[in-house]
Amino acid sequence: MNSYVTGSTIKRLREGRSLTQAQLGEKIGVSSKTISKWETAKGLPDVSLLEPLASALGVSVLELMSGDTMCNGNRSANMLRSKLYVCPICGNVIHTMGETVVSCCGVTLPPLEAEEVDQDHSIAREVVEDEVYLTVDHPMTKKHYISFLAYVTSDGFQMVKLYPEGNAACRFRLQRSGYLYLCCNQHGLMREKV
Repeated sequence: MNSYVTGSTIKRLREGRSLTQAQLGEKIGVSSKTISKWETAKGLPDVSLLEPLASALGVSVLELMSGDTMCNGNRSANMLRSKLYVCPICGNVIHTMGETVVSCCGVTLPPLEAEEVDQDHSIAREVVEDEVYLTVDHPMTKKHYISFLAYVTSDGFQMVKLYPEGNAACRFRLQRSGYLYLCCNQHGLMREKV
């Protein structure tokens, strides 16, 4: 691992839960002096304590180690935390509902970061009965194509995988506000609000 939990992260999370060093230590079975050493960078928690420490601080182990905590206001569905990954080797598209470590074909994949749709990747919409027909006026050659189209709302995720030499088109049921995503194999992930 490239990172490990820092004392400042432990202190911030502990204070955020209004716990004293003694209270946190009691929850995970260590002394308040041990917590103090961790927070002042005079020691590190043993790897066997990471899970109980994260649990006591109300975060995941990944959040504890990265120092980035996720706040999701929508507790009934975690779509607000959606992440998309694309394997550069086989083209697999992977959707997760939060931070995770994803690998495919032996490669650890970073989550894609969406940019706003530009004029070369604009999405045309046409209402057809109770669905919306989406098209992207974009080359669909073996070297340059749209890999997928997706529609994400606070409680739903729809995706259509597209292939070279096919059409850059699909149908979705657009029932509420959300985001339309497209992924160009050369220009990356893009989105627009609907």
